[in-house]
Amino acid sequence: MRQRLLATAGTLAVLAGCASYQPKPLDLHPGMLDSVPHVTIDTSRLALPELRAHPFDATHGLDMTDVAILAVANNPDLVLARDDAHIARAQAFAAGLLPDPQFSSEFDQPGPKVAGSDTMAFNLGLSFDVGSLVYGPVKRRSAEAAARQTDLNLLWQEWQVVAQARVLFAQSLSGTRLLAVLEANRRLLEERYDHTQSALAKGLTTADVAIADLTALAGVESQIHDAQNAATKARSDLDALLNLSPSVKLDLVGSAQLPPLDDAKVRAILPELPARRPDLLALKAGYESQDETYRAAILQQFPDITIGMNRQRDTSRIYSTGTLVSFSIPMFDRNRGNIAVALATRQRLHDDFESRLNAAYRNIEVILQNEPLQQRQLAESREALAKLKAAAADADAAFRAGNLDELGYINLRSGVLAKEVEIIRLEETILEQNIALQTMIGSELPVRPVDTSAGAKS
Repeated sequence: MRQRLLATAGTLAVLAGCASYQPKPLDLHPGMLDSVPHVTIDTSRLALPELRAHPFDATHGLDMTDVAILAVANNPDLVLARDDAHIARAQAFAAGLLPDPQFSSEFDQPGPKVAGSDTMAFNLGLSFDVGSLVYGPVKRRSAEAAARQTDLNLLWQEWQVVAQARVLFAQSLSGTRLLAVLEANRRLLEERYDHTQSALAKGLTTADVAIADLTALAGVESQIHDAQNAATKARSDLDALLNLSPSVKLDLVGSAQLPPLDDAKVRAILPELPARRPDLLALKAGYESQDETYRAAILQQFPDITIGMNRQRDTSRIYSTGTLVSFSIPMFDRNRGNIAVALATRQRLHDDFESRLNAAYRNIEVILQNEPLQQRQLAESREALAKLKAAAADADAAFRAGNLDELGYINLRSGVLAKEVEIIRLEETILEQNIALQTMIGSELPVRPVDTSAGAKS
């Protein structure tokens, strides 16, 4: 009776420590936000230093940093990545657990024809895999490194989402500027076309001038359509990034302009990349995990030993106690296949880290080499635009006085429009490259102060 009570108590104790099933039904309704949340976001836990230093406040509109913060908080892909991080941590926890002891039992009843033998025989055994004590810690270290890799990959993905949010914010502002420029030129060309049509009806001009006006107007309208489609796509992509319903109207405020980079300070940061870039740190953690896996595979080539003890009784009521030792004989397999796979995988991760590090340096250097050229092109385009606008102002007076033909005037206005569009596109390209560079080095970009003295003198 006492043995039964002890067995029952042990069973209840084991069951008390077991996990219980908790249902989690699927939500069959879309989970997109119907408005920009006016909530307090704990920025101290965000991915980048500049985000942690920025107080989130959506009541006065969203600037570029606000959009990045909201993206990190609500992006659906990051939700899945965080779930993957939880899985990796659970796997690391599982790898650190020792295997349970194995209990075995056997009961034998004497046959009916055996006279004088009515005692039931039994054999009870308890064993434990000793090998887990040898390679278990190595597997645990491998799983912990894999969990760190997942966490770092999540951090790198957050950096990518921040960059994407900044790019879409910049594209939205650029699209608004571009549409304003195109709309202003369309109104001007519509006025000119109406004037030409009136003059053509009175016989004061020729059809080729009217055709030139109509062609210029049609060209601007085509650019407006393209710009409207691009702006719609940018807003749609931004809504998806922020997990917002397409019906939400975002109030984007602030500027997305940056002064020129300080190339020397950026290059001074490059030696720190392996210690600050999450993707490189994740690859390093993955390599450490695989190195431990390779070490565990080597340990597992030795015999896997299981030891235990048993208590038995035969049909003649003779009791005996024994010790069990079992192990594999390393003759054929010897875990050589797993060792070869682990070794080759480690080599690939070694080469992958080297390749990614080289690519990181190369991509940053390309942007640094292109940035002075693009800044010079931007300065030249702004200077050319100023001259074109001055010429257009003079041409407008000359056109009204009848000293300039319609075709020449339209060509000059088209040149002004083309240069304005070029400047907007070039500024957007420079900004997107700076955003990419900021993601690559993981910090606010060191920039040169803007010299305003020349502008003040002019």
